[in-house]
Parts: sequence; structure tokens; C-alpha cells
Amino acid sequence: LQTSVGLENAGRVDPGRIETYIAANGYRALYRALFEMTPAEVIEAITRSGLRGRGGAGYPAGVKWATVAKNPGERRFVVCNADEGDPGAFMNRSVLESDPHRVLEGMAIAGYAVGAQQGYIYVRGEYPLAIKRLETAIKQAGRMGLLGTGVFSSPFDFRIDIRIGAGAFVCGEETALMSSIMGERGTPKPRPPYPAQHGLWDMPTLLNNVETFANVPGIIRHGPERFASIGTPKSPGTKVFCVTGQVARTGLVEVPLGTPLGTIVEDKAGGTPDGG
Repeated sequence: LQTSVGLENAGRVDPGRIETYIAANGYRALYRALFEMTPAEVIEAITRSGLRGRGGAGYPAGVKWATVAKNPGERRFVVCNADEGDPGAFMNRSVLESDPHRVLEGMAIAGYAVGAQQGYIYVRGEYPLAIKRLETAIKQAGRMGLLGTGVFSSPFDFRIDIRIGAGAFVCGEETALMSSIMGERGTPKPRPPYPAQHGLWDMPTLLNNVETFANVPGIIRHGPERFASIGTPKSPGTKVFCVTGQVARTGLVEVPLGTPLGTIVEDKAGGTPDGG
């Protein structure tokens, strides 16, 4: 009853073994981007897919990537916002715990597209298992030449580091998050300027959340048209929802965008115990 895109590897890979992710076509999208596409073609694919940021604002990912790529700077950065603080929400946590390499691959593709060599994942400290599995995944990918210096023996270098939040809910806001990464007090700042222009250390910075990056490998591997065919014309793809409370089946649900809330509650979650 679901449409698995970002969660397509759920139950299929061992998050502690990179070999299982590779066996599930992992890192093929990164290889294709590096050796078969230019950075501009990668951005064009993301744009054509219609992918929007899954962090809440729904800003077109392709527009954001293109803005970061064209803004001048000595360095550029890619940041993954994994500071998931909303009550009852565990979408990002589940992706990081079950399929961490998918997020790393999406970030590396983004780094190649926008011209960044450094990425950061900002994870809330209340997610110790997600942090542990990310640390393991980063080490494994580095040992196999899939992250770090000369990715796939190419001229592309991309390093990913983890930054752990200290429990401040406000650090889920992008400007506060970046201040925290830089060792400053995590307080929001007025915009403009936007992170795509002046982000980390005043350099162009691409900032998306976990679910957004998790969609990237599939778009590059299968082509943007497949992703664009799911959901609605203005908001293609799927969305992962957390279903909690008084329903028959709680947990994660991934459905095409445009799916009525009643369908999620009644069909996917089995309805409420009293039928209300």
C-alpha cells in the first residue's frame, strides 16, 4: 500500500555493512554522475525531476543547487539537516539508522554538482544509534574510496563530517544550525543573505534535509522522468510520514505527494480503534 522511493532499501540493506548497500545498486548514481554527467547536467536532472525540499518549505531543490553553484566563493559546502525536533517525528532518524549510505551518496552527488569538497551532517544528540551508524558508514565509504580524496579515483574530493547538536530545538532552523556548526551560539539570523549566497564561513552553502538527499541517488540512477511521474505535477515524488497515536498500525508511511490524509489514516494505518 506504499510507494517506496526514499525508503526503497528498508529491510534490504544492513546499515553496518557497505557491501549490502553496494549490492542494492548503492553508489552507482555517484559513479554515473562523476563519469557520465557534468555538474550542470546533474543540476538539470534534479531540476527536471521536480524534487522539492522535504524539510517543510518545499523549495525547488534544482533552483537551490543552481544558485549555490553559480555564486562565487573560495569554497562551497553541503550541509544535511538531521536535527529533527518535532514531537512524534522520526522520519530522518529512521533513514539514517537503516540506510545511512543513501544519504552520504546523495550529499556526494550534490557536492559534485555545486563544486563543494566538504559536507556536514548536523544530527541531534538524541539520536545515538543514527550517529553511530553514520560514523561507521563514513569510515567504510572512505576506506573504499567512495568518500574523501579522489572519489572513485577521479579528481573529485569530498569529505563528510558529523556535527552533533546539544538539544537546542532552534538549531533545526538553517541559520542557527550553521552558526552551531561554526562553533557559535545557535541563534537564527535574518535573511537575506541566504545560505546559498553566504552560508558557512560566509561561503555559498547548500542545505537540504535527510529525506531530500535520500531521493537524489534514485533520481540520478533511474532518471528524473521516473521521479516526476509520481505525485502531483507541482510536487512530484513521495513523502515519508510518521503515523503515531490511536491507530491500528503506527510507523513510517511513504506515499505519493497529493495522497489525502484520510487515505493514510484509514488505509495505511488501519484506522482508529473506535472507527472515529
